[in-house]
Amino acid sequence: MSLSRRNWLWSAGAAGSGFYGLRRLQEYITRQNRISELRAWGYGPLVSDRRGLLDLPADFAYQIIGRRGMIMEDGLRLPGYPDGMNAFPGPDGLTLLIRNHELMPDRIGPWGTDKSLFTRELSKRVYDRGRLQTPGCGGTTTVVYDTQQQKVVRQFLSLAGTWKNCAGGPTPWNSWISCEETVERAGVHDSRGGSRYFAERDHGYNFEVPARSTPYLTPAEPLKAMGRFRHEAVAVDEKSGIVFQTEDRADGLFYRFLPKLPGNLRAGGRLQALAVGNQPAADTRNWDQTLTPFEAGKPYPTTWVDLPDIDSPNDDLRHRGRKLGAAVFARGEGAWATPGAVYFACTSGGAKMKGQIWRYLTSAFEGTDGEAGQSGHLELFVEANMSELLDSVDNITMSPWGDLFACEDNGYLSRIVGVTAAGTTYTFAHHHTYSEFTGLTFSPDGSTLFVNAQQAGLTLAITGPWTPAAP
Repeated sequence: MSLSRRNWLWSAGAAGSGFYGLRRLQEYITRQNRISELRAWGYGPLVSDRRGLLDLPADFAYQIIGRRGMIMEDGLRLPGYPDGMNAFPGPDGLTLLIRNHELMPDRIGPWGTDKSLFTRELSKRVYDRGRLQTPGCGGTTTVVYDTQQQKVVRQFLSLAGTWKNCAGGPTPWNSWISCEETVERAGVHDSRGGSRYFAERDHGYNFEVPARSTPYLTPAEPLKAMGRFRHEAVAVDEKSGIVFQTEDRADGLFYRFLPKLPGNLRAGGRLQALAVGNQPAADTRNWDQTLTPFEAGKPYPTTWVDLPDIDSPNDDLRHRGRKLGAAVFARGEGAWATPGAVYFACTSGGAKMKGQIWRYLTSAFEGTDGEAGQSGHLELFVEANMSELLDSVDNITMSPWGDLFACEDNGYLSRIVGVTAAGTTYTFAHHHTYSEFTGLTFSPDGSTLFVNAQQAGLTLAITGPWTPAAP
């Protein structure tokens, strides 16, 4: 079944209205039938998993390729809370999977429960050693995977000592940008559970990790020119080398980083925030019903404002950007770049706060002086006002055939949802026990969809008849 974005938004509004008696019953039945059809048309109905873990369409299968606590090839423990992730081409047809871990130092990370695996030799490449008592447990691990035989070749720690690495994004030069979703400052801190940990260095930065097939712990160097804020995801425009960034805040901004040397982020650059051309400090969230809402499918011209004092010691970068005219977004999360466009998710955007997916259409002169005469455009791709269709979209990735795949982050549903180019949705997977899906990414050969079950501490590989879903 195909449902246009306009009809989807209309039906969402109708479903939220008050109905009584027979009219209310008829509306409920119609709505449930529509939901069933929308769930089924993509790859067909989901088949109940005998193992009670993951429901998938018929002829699809999964296997667990990573489980928190397991011993990796470097002798360290696989950390829990896997988050953002990407698959890169490796040697001899192998896939290199780089995976974030959204952990604070009071959690169990690669060093084991008693941190006995943390050595002074390792500490030389760790970002925050925590005074050698509470080293950072976030960072990344790399999985070398053989998609032909569907098996793990090796896993190892590839970035260490960072805090709460949530999402990030791949670069065209085969590296992963891992993002810290915290702005803790150096000093002593108390965690929510009352345990005590130490911060030797400031946090809130991005880190670059090269895709390697042999064990290698990347020296942790913060990319400070990209700004200090609650980073979520990045997406790199392959043509210009510009890096777009999301911020996981209810009043966050959408950023772009103009590198001095495309492909060399350590060389520095300029940080900017997006503004809607004729609406200074525009509110894209569509929460305030007294404001003219942003319409799905309508292109809005944009400008970009330069941001000063990007290290933001007071964690006020977004506030200062708003005063300069930057637009506000509702919890910017996953991002993905395609030729000429960057898609990004806002988890709590929309009139019902069920989430939005935006599309920024880049200018032919993106980041140059010529941009003044031909700006990029912002477009609301979809706005979810029915939780049965899409609820609190988080990590996203583009399939090889052009469907956007999205994870949800809502506390009660655990689904992977497909979104077609027309904006219609279908449910592709459902996790039985609540554990947020994160980090979904396709292998370079298109044979395998990798995804994490975060709270369960699992990484899964999904295979099946990957053909374009019907429109």
